[in-house]
Amino acid sequence: MITVLLVTPDRNHLADLSTAIGSQGGAIDWKETGDQALETLRAQAADLVVVDETLPDMTGLEFIERLVAINPMINCALVSSLSKADYHEASEGLGVLMQLPPRPSQADAKRLITHLNQILGFATAGNG
Repeated sequence: MITVLLVTPDRNHLADLSTAIGSQGGAIDWKETGDQALETLRAQAADLVVVDETLPDMTGLEFIERLVAINPMINCALVSSLSKADYHEASEGLGVLMQLPPRPSQADAKRLITHLNQILGFATAGNG
């Protein structure tokens, strides 16, 4: 089972993603701010962190920059409305696993979990 930390001030933004991860057996924890998430990740590991584009206390990119300083090996996905080129430029060197669109769908979640399972060496969960 993978553990996933979802960081967003509005759970509706990541609701479909959460549902899809849960249906594939993932354990989900939620945090509303970057500082709350960083505090949690200092104390316990997660297989994946998905961070919303904008948090109450920082941007998603700022959160990932701070997270990389704590644990450079953690798998992260960032919700971002930037174009692919702008996103690549902004996130270069941060080791972000995947860019997700605003309000990621269950199909986005499947792609993300499949990619993460390949990295972690797990068998792909689910039937698809």
